[in-house]
Amino acid sequence: MQLPSRLLKIHGSSYQVVVDDVSCIVEVLDTAGQDEYVSLRDQWIRDGEGFLLVYSTTLKSSFEAVEKFRDQVVRVKDNEKTPVILVGNKNDLPSERQVTREEGLALAKRLKCEFIETSAKTGVNVEKAFFQLIRMVRVQRFGTVPNNRQSAPRNSRNTLNRKKSCNIL
Repeated sequence: MQLPSRLLKIHGSSYQVVVDDVSCIVEVLDTAGQDEYVSLRDQWIRDGEGFLLVYSTTLKSSFEAVEKFRDQVVRVKDNEKTPVILVGNKNDLPSERQVTREEGLALAKRLKCEFIETSAKTGVNVEKAFFQLIRMVRVQRFGTVPNNRQSAPRNSRNTLNRKKSCNIL
């Protein structure tokens, strides 16, 4: 999936972005479901704080594979409340669609996660998916979505600096 244009690449897979007037650094790992990353996936999941589970609306098999990735996230994180968004990509190709929006919504409901359809080609909802996941990670981390630097918890002088990055797989 093409990353939103407002993600400023810093280094490697690190990006800086401002969401809701709060700057954060995001680590993005795109495995594209490739089998050669299987041995590393558990470590990446352990390090990750939020997950976009992306399938192609034009490829039923990619949709069918999503549930096992969600199960892997739950198993590795040992937490069913880890921020996850199910993303149906390629909604710009309606004539090639093999997975309906209703099927995506039903799976998201069953997996207890949010759902959005995107088009990496046109950019529709891509930024929205990333930004919503960042907000979800912030809620998980802080208990609320900080709308400015002052609203984030300050248990110590360095809390905000230590906690301003977000790992997305």
